[in-house]
Amino acid sequence: MSRSWALRQQIEAVLSDERGTLRKEAPVRVAMLYPSPYRAGMSSLGFQLLYREINARPDCVAERSFLPDDPAAWRSSRTPLMTWESWTPVSHHAVVAVSLAYELELPGLLECLDLAGIPLRASDRGEADPLVVLGGPLTFSNPLPAAPFADVVVMGEGEEVIHAILDAVEAGGSRSAILDRLVDVPGLYVPAVHGERLLPVIAADNVRLPGHGVIVTPHTELADMHLVEAERGCHRRCSFCVMRRSTNGGMRLAEPDAILGGIPDHARRVGLVGAAVSDHPKLVEILDRIVAGGREVGLSSLRADRLSPELMELLRAGGYRTLTVASDGASERLRVVLQKVIREQHLLQAAHYAATYGMRTLKVYMMVGVPGETDEDIDELIAFCRELSRITPTALGVAPFVAKRNTPLDRTPFAGIREVEGTLRRLQRELRGRVDVRSTSARWAWVEYALAQGGFDMADAAEAAWRAGGGFAAWKRAIRAHARDVQPPDEALRMGRPTGRFAHEAHPRA
Repeated sequence: MSRSWALRQQIEAVLSDERGTLRKEAPVRVAMLYPSPYRAGMSSLGFQLLYREINARPDCVAERSFLPDDPAAWRSSRTPLMTWESWTPVSHHAVVAVSLAYELELPGLLECLDLAGIPLRASDRGEADPLVVLGGPLTFSNPLPAAPFADVVVMGEGEEVIHAILDAVEAGGSRSAILDRLVDVPGLYVPAVHGERLLPVIAADNVRLPGHGVIVTPHTELADMHLVEAERGCHRRCSFCVMRRSTNGGMRLAEPDAILGGIPDHARRVGLVGAAVSDHPKLVEILDRIVAGGREVGLSSLRADRLSPELMELLRAGGYRTLTVASDGASERLRVVLQKVIREQHLLQAAHYAATYGMRTLKVYMMVGVPGETDEDIDELIAFCRELSRITPTALGVAPFVAKRNTPLDRTPFAGIREVEGTLRRLQRELRGRVDVRSTSARWAWVEYALAQGGFDMADAAEAAWRAGGGFAAWKRAIRAHARDVQPPDEALRMGRPTGRFAHEAHPRA
């Protein structure tokens, strides 16, 4: 058996467990590329929505491709990156539609383009190469570091504007002729024409809500779960969040009948997706009807101030065993500064609910290194976590704060690798035996920060780092060599590779 055939057989084994896979033939072929492995890509509702949208056109077919779990195996077997549905080379498609969720997936994009045999830079592509279209959650913040690798960037929600791209491709002509048709379309950013001038993000028409997933698979973090939107956007003002109320018109609600009516009979688990799902005013009604049908439920976000006995009873009946909420700021003072409405009493109540309703763990998400943070704030966090752990088993998920474009905290400096690592070590030390503390890497948070704040210069850095092997030392050298304006890391650190989110921890947001 050839190594290429063995790779195909591995993919076929995963496909055989899917429900809802779409297969068809059509003249315009689109390769939908997710630059992380299958487990992460198939947890993205946005990726599935576009898959459904494109395949609904009689003139188009969309097939999926993902960053391989073992890219080296594909290289050694000389197997080009293929689409999963028909085992067709990605480079043989008219359009490659990329969904980029966050900054540290950029090396995965470069890896995928290289495996596909597609020139990395749009400026190096010829008439025989596909049109590379970039979209996804990253476009709500800052896609500039990825833009030189894209012919077109969809800014914001893409279900409607993707049709303008497909119409332009179907009309034919040269690459320049196709781009000429697209350059003035609202929501489309053409880097070769617009340069580093970002355009506003767009929203899809509300009649498209709610979006429903297409494929159910056991091979994701959200195993065998049908994904459906309960809402889009958020009405809250958290100053660190890209999806705060000023983005895309704030929170837009889907009606219960529309949410429930699209759930297929075979779905035994239903995931409600959205930036502020637990703020839906009819959430209890929606969950009650799902659970009454004998199904399990999952929510992409739970706000501690929205918990109630009625909601907790439904979560328990729907299979919840871990209650996950976010604190974000280390202290009450910082939560006020961050415009976070969650208070200590909400988190304490969440701990009591977790204990009362039989949850194995209360998991609290936190940021450290936020602007203005002091040792006294960390003192308060440690004392408060100990208090929570006396009520119920508690886990703390900690991420270093990374300032994002298109938020009030844009341009806020990174706290520093040494400082953040010191805080993380202190939390581990002082909460050991009481609270399970799990943190993402301060080093890779600094790389994420450099990308989040950068422009085309960070595309140069990303390519250089990827070509040098992609370890932290390579990124540090590349950022120092190419970045126009980013603070350096504050200590020399040993080489390593990303962990945490870059290791493709699934995220259920669309």
